[in-house]
Amino acid sequence: MKQVKPKKFLGQHFLKDLSIAKAIADTVDKHPSLPILEVGPGMGVLTQYLITKERTVDVVEIDYESVAYLRENFPQLEGHIIEDDFLKMNHDGLFGGSPFVLTGNYPYNISSQIFFKMLDNKERIPLCTGMIQREVAQRLAAPPGSKTYGILSVLVQAWYDVEYLFTVNEGVFNPPPKVKSAVISMRRNEVTDLGCDEKLFKTVVKTAFNQRRKTLRNSVKPLVPAGHPVLADEIFNKRPEQLSVADFIVLTNMVAKAKENGTDEN
Repeated sequence: MKQVKPKKFLGQHFLKDLSIAKAIADTVDKHPSLPILEVGPGMGVLTQYLITKERTVDVVEIDYESVAYLRENFPQLEGHIIEDDFLKMNHDGLFGGSPFVLTGNYPYNISSQIFFKMLDNKERIPLCTGMIQREVAQRLAAPPGSKTYGILSVLVQAWYDVEYLFTVNEGVFNPPPKVKSAVISMRRNEVTDLGCDEKLFKTVVKTAFNQRRKTLRNSVKPLVPAGHPVLADEIFNKRPEQLSVADFIVLTNMVAKAKENGTDEN
């Protein structure tokens, strides 16, 4: 069967370098007993190494041409190819509801969305690895105070230990992307409860970074009852990139308490 032509609208950039593919596949070995879900296998450059791991490998692929290629060239994937959109599919039935490792050479146009979906299923995904554009990898791993530290950094680092593994140059792909790529590993930390309202935590983080040049007093103000004295606290003098995950948890609890109490004038 002829090779699959990369489709721009699906964000496809097929990896050509087999040594890099094997290195990515080996990142799943931190959890050697769990089944693997690969997102966007394309023509199976990463899959060929994953299926040697002696554990269940399922692949999710939205591109019908790639699905046909995989069925013809990887008979061992029979019954393990899911022709669906990873972002929209029901994840509850995967591997009988058991934990699994998530990996892939992720489509660049949806990489951030994939990690938000990972967070939705964090209790079942103790390890997520793979390749993404370098900018997103840097954002995921960025510490407080960094220019790249943002919404994705805080929300992911609240639940995962992020490791930037190595950079991948443009020339090893077909077609070459306009940016460099990177391989990352995200391993669930020991946190089981943030110690604050999770939904409000997300809202506070997103609200703060949506106006990242402003101090928290200005950006988070809409979340706090008008005239509430909590806004006088020193933490509101800071900008969002200065706050650690722990600081955002403190901030969330302050906002929650202010919402509960209302203003002093009431």
